[in-house]
Amino acid sequence: MKIISNINDLRNHLRGQNRAAFVPTMGNLHEGHLSLMRLARTYGDPVVASIFVNRLQFGPSEDFDKYPRTFEEDAEKLEKEGVYILFAPTEKELYPEPQDYRVDPPHDLGDILEGEFRPGFFKGVCTVVLKLFSCVQPNASVFGKKDYQQLMIVRRMVQQFALPVEIIGAETIRADDGLALSSRNGYLSKDERLEAPELFKVLNEIKQSVASASSMTHSMIQEIERAAHEKLLERGWQPDYLSVRLQQNLLVPSQEQFNKKDPLVILAAAKLGKTRLIDNLEI
Repeated sequence: MKIISNINDLRNHLRGQNRAAFVPTMGNLHEGHLSLMRLARTYGDPVVASIFVNRLQFGPSEDFDKYPRTFEEDAEKLEKEGVYILFAPTEKELYPEPQDYRVDPPHDLGDILEGEFRPGFFKGVCTVVLKLFSCVQPNASVFGKKDYQQLMIVRRMVQQFALPVEIIGAETIRADDGLALSSRNGYLSKDERLEAPELFKVLNEIKQSVASASSMTHSMIQEIERAAHEKLLERGWQPDYLSVRLQQNLLVPSQEQFNKKDPLVILAAAKLGKTRLIDNLEI
């Protein structure tokens, strides 16, 4: 595996490679990330991964400097997965001057759910992803469905800018007890780790309630969401949102859309202790 930090060197190594499959990451890799590398291999060759902790997507209250950096261990894992190039630019390389040009997703998609609780997050994500695409120029790129809203926003960005990149959504990888794999899980205490799968259990309870109903009004959905919110509160969680949305645009479904069985997704974010976990479940 080649480890490259310079954009020109990366382009030279990839010149003539028009089927590259790309997986962008911020490092601190776990099995969920590695599954993306395996999926990428089925969509292109060579496989290129990146590790870059993107300052632009961290809010004022989020500690950029404390984000776990495990580069040597990450590189070993990627090499075992047969990744051809690990692109690991420095901040100075990727942002040689202040990044004044930003990609701002539409408010009705970028400022809801995660965007409401992390203002500016998706602007930072879109900006770095667009820049990484410019560096790697992949034929396909893989993103995990655990970050459901992020996947949708990146896919819409690619469509709107007519980028020649196929965006692949990879299913969420879970531990045996149902907890979605995440770098943030490492922050959980032993007791919190035992409690953490409750978030996925609550999502399944919401799914069962919604899927089993022959008809559903907006107020009924709100009541199901409220009950789930209260359940997590009683167990010591601090929920940001638990929301049933349309898969196609993440808007709240109308009664007509529910009755037509339009595909839905439940999205959730909640703090357990000091650790904020996100998850989702399609209906």
